[in-house]
Amino acid sequence: MSRNESVDVLRKKIDQIDAKVVNLLNARAGLAQRIGHSKSRTSSEVYVPNREKEILQRVSELNRGPLPSDAVRAVFREIISGCRSLEAPLRVAFFGAEATYSHLAAKEKFGSSSELRSTASIAEVFQEVSQGRAYFGVVPIENSTEGVVAHTLDCLVESDLQICAEVYLDIHHHLLSKSGKAEDVRRIMSHPQALAQCRGWLTAHFPKITVEEVASTAHGAIAAASDGAIAAISSALAKEVYGLAAVASNIEDRRNNITRFLVVGKMLTKPCGDDKTSLVFSAKDKPGVLFQMLQPFAKSRINLSKIESRPIKNKAWEYLFFLDLLGHREQPAVKKAMTLLEKNCVFLKVLGSYASGR
Repeated sequence: MSRNESVDVLRKKIDQIDAKVVNLLNARAGLAQRIGHSKSRTSSEVYVPNREKEILQRVSELNRGPLPSDAVRAVFREIISGCRSLEAPLRVAFFGAEATYSHLAAKEKFGSSSELRSTASIAEVFQEVSQGRAYFGVVPIENSTEGVVAHTLDCLVESDLQICAEVYLDIHHHLLSKSGKAEDVRRIMSHPQALAQCRGWLTAHFPKITVEEVASTAHGAIAAASDGAIAAISSALAKEVYGLAAVASNIEDRRNNITRFLVVGKMLTKPCGDDKTSLVFSAKDKPGVLFQMLQPFAKSRINLSKIESRPIKNKAWEYLFFLDLLGHREQPAVKKAMTLLEKNCVFLKVLGSYASGR
């Protein structure tokens, strides 16, 4: 290609490539429709997480630039979402209102062509999926700064739904108001987790301003949109959705601020080779019991990526233990370790095996 070609000539070449891309996209969509017809005859699942991960990994490996792999994956997420919508409409419930981080995580996982539905609580997400009004639900499970979301753990124990996938989302908080002027701010509102993640910044920049907790970051943005004296800590998307201006951006205390979200549903996912399994158990209260419970995993050389304890309701000083391990429950080593664990458990529940989000 000549470096002396004019901009007009280069643009014409882009137009030609665009035409080819559109034709190829529609050819791909036609194949997706045929797959959808086949799935409908066999009652197969429309959303197959391990297949989606396989596609995204493959296109990343095929990428030779100059586009970064993150950009290529983002484009293909939307292509997959659009093609999947031709197979069947996919309804997904998420915790919070539009422009919350759960909403962003749902868009990240399922794309813009899915039907995303907001809910008022984490429990309502589980209820929407359990009762068939949504195929999947997206809920937060832990933040790298503030730790676990206890309500989600409780719902996982009480529900029959399975963890089908996970999403990691980089969290960047913004202080938003109608005017975008710091001098107009008299109250600051947000979800307790967001407030905690910005505690140091708020102390340094707004030490005398009243801080109030609300149900979600979006609820704070909605309040700020109706009252010029209120500022909300929320997402960049909330700025667009609710017509707000930024008082300050990227105000989280730690730059490595990541929230992990879970996708819950009724399906059991197949192994993809890079899987996690989550489970919860309780054991008799005796010396060394936790060491004994974890031994089967050590002997099978299974890596535990997380362990969390949670008090059992109505049983003082008794605990549930939540484990994340690397591997799928269909793998022989994982099966063996869980069988040995169950022998010493008062209670054991597998919460799901699913493709790792990392």
